[in-house]
Amino acid sequence: MKVIGIDPGTASCGYGIVHERDGRLRAIDHGWWKTAASERPELRLKTIFDAVAELVAVHQPDAVALEESFVGADARTALSVGQARGAVMVAAASAGVECAEYPPARVKQVVCGYGRAEKQQVQKMVKVILGLQVEPASTHAADALAVAICHALAPPLLRIAG
Repeated sequence: MKVIGIDPGTASCGYGIVHERDGRLRAIDHGWWKTAASERPELRLKTIFDAVAELVAVHQPDAVALEESFVGADARTALSVGQARGAVMVAAASAGVECAEYPPARVKQVVCGYGRAEKQQVQKMVKVILGLQVEPASTHAADALAVAICHALAPPLLRIAG
């Protein structure tokens, strides 16, 4: 199974691609896209849409997994993240690839064994689980890899149930 994980955001949107075969995970690629706050919102979303569409076309994943939005005190940030999630989901749907969503606490539980793990713990565990030489440079890329790991390791019935 090949999974593209996405840590959605309009300012920084992380991505990570993992391949699972016979219980073994391998990182294929990871990174993040940035958009400038001075750019028009629709152009920022188009950048994310185009980047995800290209990843899907190049890597032909079995699924795209996203981290669910965390609704904190700032409604404007939540709206912005929701828009980025929408751009990702439409890019995947346009290519006929299913999307799965996982709450941040679930992702951290799977990757770190603790649902309230700090970002640095996620980076370290992603490195260990995937056998990377160094930790992902961006917490956005690490979070995206963590979401992809979470989906790749989810039991088949859980994946079907969404």
